[in-house]
Amino acid sequence: MELSLERPDGYLFVRRVAARGVTLIDRELTDSFVLAPDHVEEHWPVHEVAALGDTHIAGLLAMQPEVVLLGTGVQQVFPPAEFSAEFLRKGVGIEIMNNAAAARTYNLLASEGRHVIAAFMLPVD
Repeated sequence: MELSLERPDGYLFVRRVAARGVTLIDRELTDSFVLAPDHVEEHWPVHEVAALGDTHIAGLLAMQPEVVLLGTGVQQVFPPAEFSAEFLRKGVGIEIMNNAAAARTYNLLASEGRHVIAAFMLPVD
């Protein structure tokens, strides 16, 4: 049996998640980033939940997502309730999960054509 690699067309996808990096298609990113189906914003300045603030909320909402997936690293870490509440007030869903779960969920929603964004927190070396 011959095996062949099939890549989805039409959106950026996560191929692999590790503790210190995430591979998008064939490129590994080792700094926090925000991923949308049509682009990636590298060097997102958030490496831990405690660093999240109003400017980060505004930046994510400016991308006009249906849903935001917040990958908090290897472990799932919940931000203060006020952080999530701001998204809900704007009618935007938000899910907090570890990076691996965020990647799986992002790939599924992006493949359905949903306007999803995923913010991945990666540790500083």
